[in-house]
Amino acid sequence: MADTTLADAQVAGVTTVIDTSAATPEALQQVASFYHDKARRDIDASVANFREEPFVYIDATLGTQFPTREVLRGLLGQGIPTWPDGANSYLTRVLGDENSAIVYFTNDPGIFFPADMRSVSAVNFIDGKIARWIDYWDANHIGAANLEGWRHPQEEFPADFGESQVRAVASTRIQQVVANLNQALAAHDVAAAAALFAPDATFTDLPGHVRVTGPRHIRSFLTAAQGSLPYLGHGVQVRHILGADAGGGYEWTAQGPVKRGITILTLDEQGRITGFEAMWDGSQIDDDALLALAKAAIER
Repeated sequence: MADTTLADAQVAGVTTVIDTSAATPEALQQVASFYHDKARRDIDASVANFREEPFVYIDATLGTQFPTREVLRGLLGQGIPTWPDGANSYLTRVLGDENSAIVYFTNDPGIFFPADMRSVSAVNFIDGKIARWIDYWDANHIGAANLEGWRHPQEEFPADFGESQVRAVASTRIQQVVANLNQALAAHDVAAAAALFAPDATFTDLPGHVRVTGPRHIRSFLTAAQGSLPYLGHGVQVRHILGADAGGGYEWTAQGPVKRGITILTLDEQGRITGFEAMWDGSQIDDDALLALAKAAIER
């Protein structure tokens, strides 16, 4: 798709407006091309959006790794012809630039699961093509029964998610913010973490269905949620940073029950965090732990 604009980036039949407030035109164009080709059920064109080498595609929730572009072609070749009539896989948000981006997308019911699938994906580009794509999503949204036979045991998940093959190329600003934020969260220093947020910043934990606003409430939530949030303490480490000055984020690993996830950030011109969202697999903890997150958000 040449010179993609917001008006024609969305696939036909979908009315959702793509949030590109933290994306460059190049990032939108490179990602939208993949979704338009899938919407046309063109398998060869879809696969051509990816590089042959380096090539990384991993589902971080299922633990499934596609080692080559031809293996991905096989998946799409089997799946796309079975999509229900009118079903779409489409963008809802993009953050980043021509080097790396975070992509939100939705798969309609029937594409992979009976329920709709909503993913946040880490994407790296090289010379205009996708070199690394990692999907993060909450299996609770799908339903545990629908995952039977799909998810690998945790011990079979790949140890490396392609970060050794495709280096991080995020902007200096987003790298510094990520370093400061993760250092504070890893150390349980909630005061230092909250100080990185702008006055009207929002903090959203997607699997926990929690959203709080402002540094004071963010600090209160983080204080009460210690022990429950997978990216707070738990030996959390940055795996890979993506994005540009306006927004991006980072993939992380942890030593608690939840082993991995992705955090999405938007920044103001001073480098303060204006928006924080975390996506991880909520099915890795029990209902009581999820309820503890909701309780932690109560203001007092």
